[in-house]
Amino acid sequence: MAEQSLDRGRVLVVDDEPQLLRALRINLRARGFEVVAVDSGADALKAAARSRPDVVVLDLGLPDMDGLEVLAGLRGWTSVPVIVLSARTDSSDKVLALDAGADDYVTKPFGMEEFVARLRAAIRRGSVPAAVETPVVEAGPVTIDLAGKRVTRGGEQVRLTPTEWEILELLVRNEGRLVTQREVLTTVWGPGYVQQTNYLRVYLASLRRKLEEDPSAPRHLLTEPGMGYRFEH
Repeated sequence: MAEQSLDRGRVLVVDDEPQLLRALRINLRARGFEVVAVDSGADALKAAARSRPDVVVLDLGLPDMDGLEVLAGLRGWTSVPVIVLSARTDSSDKVLALDAGADDYVTKPFGMEEFVARLRAAIRRGSVPAAVETPVVEAGPVTIDLAGKRVTRGGEQVRLTPTEWEILELLVRNEGRLVTQREVLTTVWGPGYVQQTNYLRVYLASLRRKLEEDPSAPRHLLTEPGMGYRFEH
């Protein structure tokens, strides 16, 4: 089992509910994942730095700090995929978490099979290899290095989450061409997410804040209303 778990990936689970923590530990290990489990935000940040997980499963309602604070702490130094796990069902909470850098949002209670599928998808997005022939694209003060999976703006590195990078890479590789909402959702999240257009609004808004000189009047990440998105350099 140990060799199999290394193949599946290392998961850091952060939740203060003992029963849920135990259930996730048992179920994920049974499916071949290596699991590191902690029950506080402070321990989560230490464990992330120490164990270098392939994906973080993060509860928002932690005893010592809000999960969004933990997410901000992680995003200060790593782009590891983060799946938020929360009992908060309001759409504004989901948007807030995604906007803060989460890659996915799962509402409690949840089905284990769907959760594991999302987990695998997050790990996959975080470890997509660069293509052999990949150009460097200039868009005003922004430089997008597709080979190095690196973005700079005015010479300063811009930190993107794995999901933000995958969206940007898809649009840049299709420069000048309309990429439909369905195409982005299917490529980045999978065919089960074709109705989740709110995901795209959140992520495009985040990318524009990071890359555009004026996010309210974008020049490079363009929206074709009701259709999709287009990248112009």
